Amino acid sequence: MNLYFKETGNQESDTIVFLHELNMAGWMWYSQMESLPDYHCIVPDLLGHGESQDITKFTMDNAAKQVIELIDQRSVNGKAHLVGMALGAQIILKILSRAPEVADRVFISGALINSTLPSKSFHELLNYLLNVYIPVKDDHLSIGSYIRCYGIPKNQRGKYINSTQVIKPETAFNVLKENILFEMPDNLDKFPNSVLVMAGEKDYSVIKRCALDIADILPCSNAYLAPGVGHIWNLEAPELFNQVLHSFLSGKSLPDVLIKLG
Repeated sequence: MNLYFKETGNQESDTIVFLHELNMAGWMWYSQMESLPDYHCIVPDLLGHGESQDITKFTMDNAAKQVIELIDQRSVNGKAHLVGMALGAQIILKILSRAPEVADRVFISGALINSTLPSKSFHELLNYLLNVYIPVKDDHLSIGSYIRCYGIPKNQRGKYINSTQVIKPETAFNVLKENILFEMPDNLDKFPNSVLVMAGEKDYSVIKRCALDIADILPCSNAYLAPGVGHIWNLEAPELFNQVLHSFLSGKSLPDVLIKLG
């Protein structure tokens, strides 16, 4: 069984694959798809999310494998530009490690990297906290806190609530644990193509540090902050995000409002 995906644009043109954040689905990229009619855009629901609920167990490796297969099956030449937010950015880093040949230009934002080896007590604490959170993940207060934290616009909140509620408890546990424990993949220093590493100016401090760490390893990368926005800034400031994305994909100068990191 394959990933559910939505496909738009010119199927004879360069392919862009968009990978979403956890607790969401492909809908979070629809504004970007609409702004890129001259490209071949593919937006999957990742493993365990949206319409891709029951394919196989979520792991970062399984998620990357499914996206690699999608690129192989649906892109014009077996290659795609990759755009990912948070969880989607982590999966893209996995793809660059295991199948760099499928990636052209890469735009990632909000990737969390665990740079220290977690102790046994940390694993025990994490399991405890996840077991506390999972039973209440669909509660109004829990979902509301994420909506406020992510700055999700009012017209997208219903989609976010539905996307969160359809995720099965065991999947939510696996996704969150892999997200928090995610380590820098091997071989990123060998990836030859352009990479734009981003975070929101109001994003978590750890995410900004991770953006620098990622850019330090990828040889053809630059790191920037998007001004005045938080973690999921393609929803919070779609016009700015689309402007940055258009400029990057076409090889033009990035908007002057971006804040250089490092």
